[in-house]
Amino acid sequence: MNAHQRSRDVRAGRLDADAYKDLFSDLHPPLDDHEAHVEADRCYFCYDAPCMTACPTSIDIPMFIREISTGNPLGAAKTIFDQNIFGGMCARVCPTETLCEEVCVRETAEGKPVKIGQLQRYATDTAMAEDKQFYTRAASTGKKVAVVGAGPAGLACAHRLAMKGHDVDVYEARPKAGGLNEYGIASYKAPGGFAQKEVDYITAIGGIDMHYGKALGADITLSKLAEDYDAVFLGMGLAGVNALGDADADAEGSLDAVGWIGDLRQASDISTIAVGARVVVIGGGMTAVDAAVQAKGLGADEDSDADSDLGDDLADDLGDDLADDLDEAGDGATDVGEGTDLDDAQVTDAGADLDEDATDDAVVASGYATEAPASAPVQAADVAIEQPAPQPVPAAP
Repeated sequence: MNAHQRSRDVRAGRLDADAYKDLFSDLHPPLDDHEAHVEADRCYFCYDAPCMTACPTSIDIPMFIREISTGNPLGAAKTIFDQNIFGGMCARVCPTETLCEEVCVRETAEGKPVKIGQLQRYATDTAMAEDKQFYTRAASTGKKVAVVGAGPAGLACAHRLAMKGHDVDVYEARPKAGGLNEYGIASYKAPGGFAQKEVDYITAIGGIDMHYGKALGADITLSKLAEDYDAVFLGMGLAGVNALGDADADAEGSLDAVGWIGDLRQASDISTIAVGARVVVIGGGMTAVDAAVQAKGLGADEDSDADSDLGDDLADDLGDDLADDLDEAGDGATDVGEGTDLDDAQVTDAGADLDEDATDDAVVASGYATEAPASAPVQAADVAIEQPAPQPVPAAP
């Protein structure tokens, strides 16, 4: 360990309470009634709308925007929920700028699309604030279904099954429901405990019983579920992340970004989360951007994004996106490495080095790195998880 590494600056409480509150507040504040109506009036309500074609869940976007423009936000919310019961969270985190808004006719003609995501949030938030339930359970069918995994897929399945009159038991390994929404979404994108509020809203239909701390292969088995239930839905998600390699497996303080983001989201006081003064992020996806933005929000003085195997054009685009998000997080130094190869950004067993001395306090990873030792504070993390490694379901005994 050299002198540079021995002086690593990793600590919590770098900012005052007001700074943390500002930096981890809503990334995009909601539209008020007037703003929503003005924005909705910008929509052309296109026939065969390109925005609807671009939506992964095929929401009738022109319809719900028209409903907002006519003063019917609850009708708009139902149009959204009919296609996507997680419309509230999707309104917050869906990359609309590369989906519906990118192909918006207004974007093509003027370079300023209709704010589809924010209008979707306006409608769904209105319904949730009024606790408006649009769906009721059908008469009981007497059928029982087990759902393994209380993430978006599992809960969406459970909700639709409950609508059909089936009884549903949801088994979740973790202590909370929500999956990616609860443990993997950057804190500044969904503050205020929204993930759990959405879970409560969805399960309020009734007929859904939650069972926490139940992991498949450990606490429950597929063979037993198949024996006890009429059907079983497996929605465990992708729990694994890619590894940098054996040479980096024992690096002190290195963490995968998804795990680190989850730890930050579960912290009752984010000021207690330690972060390095200088942080490096390896990866080129949205998870890497989230890690960099949150490290900056925790008080890191400098963020560097060492992207692996990206061409210059893509790295430039990422740099623009990262800079925009870091602007939201506050002023400070940030740098995006263009086409940086992982061979030039290896983690050693003594700590993290990027080209020898680019960072002294970094947590470096590319989908995976080891947990920090108990004696070392959690500091920062990174990674673009391009191809998460699925975890095999243990065989039934």
